[in-house]
Amino acid sequence: MLKHCFILVIAAISSLYVAADVNIHGRVTDSDKKPVELVTVRVAGTAKGTMTDRDGRYSLSLAPRDTIRLIYSCVGYREVTRVLAGASGDITMNVRMRLDKRRLKEVNITEYRKQTGNMQRINAASYRLAPDVSGGSVESLVMTMAGVNGANELSSAYSVRGGSYDENAVYVNGIEVRRPMLVNAGQQEGMSIINPDMVGAVEFSAGGFPAEYGDRMSSVLDITYRRPERLEASVDIGLMGGSLSFGQSSDSFSQLHGVRYKRNNSLLDGMDAKGRYDPSFFDYQTNLNFRFGSRWQMAFLGDISINKYRFEPESRSTDFGTVDDAKRFTVYFDGQEKDRFDTWLGALTLRYRPSENSDFTVLASGYLTDELVSYDIAGEYWLNEAGMPDENEAIGVGRYLEHARNRLKTKVFSLGLRGNTAIGYNNLSYGVTYNREHVRDRSREWELLDSAGYVSPVSDARLEMSRVLMSDHDVGSSRLSLFLQDALRFSSSLGHWWLNAGVRAGYWDFNKEWTVSPRISLGLVPDADRHFAFRLSAGLYYQAPFYKEIKYPVDGVTELNRGIKAQRSLQMIAGTDYTFSAFNRPFRLSGEVYYKLLSRINPYVMDNMKVVYAGCNCADGYAAGIDLKLFGEFVPGSDSWISASLMKTQENINGVKVPSPNDRRYSFAMYFNDYFPRVPKLKFSLRGVFSDGLPVTAPGRSRDEGCFRSPAYKRVDAGLSYALISPQSDGRPRSGAWRCIKSMWLGVECFNLLDISNISNYYWVSDTGGVAYAVPDYLTRRQFNVRLTIDF
Repeated sequence: MLKHCFILVIAAISSLYVAADVNIHGRVTDSDKKPVELVTVRVAGTAKGTMTDRDGRYSLSLAPRDTIRLIYSCVGYREVTRVLAGASGDITMNVRMRLDKRRLKEVNITEYRKQTGNMQRINAASYRLAPDVSGGSVESLVMTMAGVNGANELSSAYSVRGGSYDENAVYVNGIEVRRPMLVNAGQQEGMSIINPDMVGAVEFSAGGFPAEYGDRMSSVLDITYRRPERLEASVDIGLMGGSLSFGQSSDSFSQLHGVRYKRNNSLLDGMDAKGRYDPSFFDYQTNLNFRFGSRWQMAFLGDISINKYRFEPESRSTDFGTVDDAKRFTVYFDGQEKDRFDTWLGALTLRYRPSENSDFTVLASGYLTDELVSYDIAGEYWLNEAGMPDENEAIGVGRYLEHARNRLKTKVFSLGLRGNTAIGYNNLSYGVTYNREHVRDRSREWELLDSAGYVSPVSDARLEMSRVLMSDHDVGSSRLSLFLQDALRFSSSLGHWWLNAGVRAGYWDFNKEWTVSPRISLGLVPDADRHFAFRLSAGLYYQAPFYKEIKYPVDGVTELNRGIKAQRSLQMIAGTDYTFSAFNRPFRLSGEVYYKLLSRINPYVMDNMKVVYAGCNCADGYAAGIDLKLFGEFVPGSDSWISASLMKTQENINGVKVPSPNDRRYSFAMYFNDYFPRVPKLKFSLRGVFSDGLPVTAPGRSRDEGCFRSPAYKRVDAGLSYALISPQSDGRPRSGAWRCIKSMWLGVECFNLLDISNISNYYWVSDTGGVAYAVPDYLTRRQFNVRLTIDF
C-alpha cells in the first residue's frame, strides 16, 4: 500500500512539473511586419490570457492538453485563431494580423484639448495645401497666430509681440537651429530650414514658455519630424520649384528623406527693380531612427542647404508721394550681385529608457554655415515730378556705386544631456548643454554717392564715401546652460490643476556673465464649468547675444563689445480658453493679456530688411497687449481660425520714448478652409493678413531723433485645390494602375489677390536743395502658381 501511494505522489508531482514546463511565446505583427501592441492572447474556454508589449511580444504558460486553441484579438484587426495539438515544452507562435476593413460609425469631436500651459499645438496637416509663396512653410502658418507678424511674404522671419526676428527660438527634434546673418530677410533668403513634408508635430509659444527651452525673449517654435509608419512618398511640383520626400519603416529602423528646390524668379520679376533674377535654393534633409531592443534608441538628423542668389539689375521706376505732390524715382543700373550661403547640420541623439518612469538622452550636434555677399552695382537716378520724364526737369539727379565683399563663417558644436523622471504626480525634467562657437568675419562694404555733380559728403581734402563698414574678427567662445523643471498635475475642490515651475541658468565666457531665469506657469480647468480653462505664467527671460549683437561701428570699422550683457525681459501673462459648439461643430475662443518689462535693451534698426544692432545695452522699455483667437472647424474636418491683436511697445533711448522697430499696434489675420457643397473634391483656402505699419527712420539717424510709420501691410492669398485622386473613405486599396497613389491634388494659387503694393523698406535720395525723400521699395504684386501634390 505504501509503495502504491508513493508512486501516486511521484506521478502527481511530475504532472505538475510537466504542466509548468509548457510555454508558448512569440510576436504579433501587422501586414507591414510592424509590431502590434496590446493584442489580447487568450486560451479558448478558459480565463487564461495575456497581452503583447510595445514590441508585439507575448509569453504564456499553460498546462499540457490534447488541443490548445489560442485566440488573438485587437480593436481594428481581424481576429486570428491558432490550434495546437499535443503541445509540450517551448513553442514559438508568431502571428500576423490584418486590418479589419469594416467601416466604423462616424465619430464627431465635441471639443478641443484644453490648453493649460503656454505651448499650443498646431495641426501639422493644416498648411499642406495652403496658398503660400514659400510652398506651405510652417512659419507662414505661425504668422497668422495672434501676436505674430511676418517680415514680408518673401521671408520666413517673424516678430512676436514686438520683439526682433532674432528673439525666436526654433527647435527641430530638440536641436536649436539658427538663421543666416548676412543675407536680407527677403528675396535673398531662400527657404526655411524646416521641411514641411517631414513635420509630424508642431508646438508654438508666444511667451511664457517653460525652462527647458533656450534663452530667447519672445517665442519658441518646437518641431518634431515624424517617423513614417510604412513605405511612403510624396511629390509636390509647382511653377516656383518642388519637393520630394521618401520614407520607410521596419521593426527596428525608420528613415525619412526630403529634397526641396525653389526658384522664385517669376515672383521677383514683379518687383520695381527690373533685371535678370537668377535665384536657386536647394535643401536635402534626412531623419533616421534606430531601435536597439526596448530600451535604446538612436536618431540622426541631417541637413545640407545650398543657396545661390544672382541679380543683374537693369532699371527701376517707382511712383510715390501724394496726389498733390506725386514724385517719380527712375534708376538705370549697371553691375551685378552674387550671394551664396551654405549650411550643414548634423545631430545625433542617443536615448536610454531604463524604466517606464525615466529616460535619458545624449544630444551631439554640429552646425556650419558659410555666407558670402558680393555685389558691385552702379546706378544713375533722376527724381522728377510724376508725369514729367524729361531729364532736364529733374528736381534731383545723382549717381552712386555700391560695393561689398562680405564673408562670414560660423561653427557651432553642441553636446548635451537631458533626462526625465516621473515620481508620483511629478514629472521632473533636467539637462545640461555645452556649446563651442567660432565666428570668422571678413567684411568690406562701402558706398560712393554723387548728388547733383558733387560727392556727398563734400570734402576738399579727399574723396569721401557716404558709408563705409569693415570687419575683421575671429571670435571663439563657449556657453554652458542648465535647466531643472517640474510638471505637476493635481486636483482640488476647484478643479484640475497643472503646474510647471523651473529655473534655467546660463554662462558665456565671452562677457563672463551668468544668467538665472526662474519661470512658473499655472493652469486650471474648473469643475464648475469645464468649458473654461485658465492659465497664468511669469518668468525672467534673457536674450543671450550672438556675434552680430556684439558689433558696433567706430569710424567705419566694427569693434566688439566684450562688456555687453544679455537683454532681459520680465514677462507676466494671463490667458483663458472657452470651448463651445456652434453649427454642430466645436470651436475655441482664446485670449491672452501680457506685459513684458524690458531692460538692458540692445537697440536695433532695420537696414534693407537686415537687423543692425547698436552693440550696447543702452535702452529699456516695455511691451503690453492683448491677443484674441477664434479657432474651430468652420467646415467639418478642416481647421480654420481668426486672430486679432492690440499692442503697445515703448523704448527709452537717450531719454526719448519711442516705439520699438517692430511695433505693430494692431494686426488681424485669418486662415480659412472650405469645401464646395456640391463638389466635395474642390477645396478653397484663404490666408489674409492686415497689420499696422512699422516705424521708419532716415539713414544715420536713430529713432529718438525722429521717425514715421510706413503704410499698413495688407495681403490676401487664395488657393483652389481639386482632388484628382482622393483617399478612399473605407480604406480599401485601389485596383488598377492607380493603386499605389493615396491622393493627388491639383491646385491653383493666387498670391496677393487684391494686388496691393506693400512696402518693405525705403531708399533715401536728396534733391538739389538738400531735401531728402523716402522712396518706397515695394514688395511683390499679384502672381499665380500651379501646384501638383501626389502622396504615395
